[in-house]
Amino acid sequence: MNPLKATQQQAVAGMELQSRRMGVTAENISNADTPGYKRKLLMVEQSQLSSGEQFMASRVQLDEAEAKRDYNPEHPMADGEGYVTLSNVSIVTEMADMREANRSYEANLNSFQQARSMYRSLLDILRR
Repeated sequence: MNPLKATQQQAVAGMELQSRRMGVTAENISNADTPGYKRKLLMVEQSQLSSGEQFMASRVQLDEAEAKRDYNPEHPMADGEGYVTLSNVSIVTEMADMREANRSYEANLNSFQQARSMYRSLLDILRR
């Protein structure tokens, strides 16, 4: 396989993964104040096909971390003891994850652009 093409394919796969990660993080941020909401995590696994080709698979999983409970017996979602289970989303954690995903996306984009630039240079050399 052409190494420049392989580099571009890896960069595209990385950008798609980071884009999905940003979507999951944005969903968590938008539901941070929703009582009972469980934070979603994007789990990434590297797999290998029988042909030897590797690919990244991802799935969404709920974070089972304990959420804070707030005593508010008037709340419509209060349990029998008067406690409301809040979400387990930390805005600070989500913003850090979003920043990391954004930087990883940019790194993959730069890798793609470098491979494209090398292709152009190669074509210019071949035209001479």
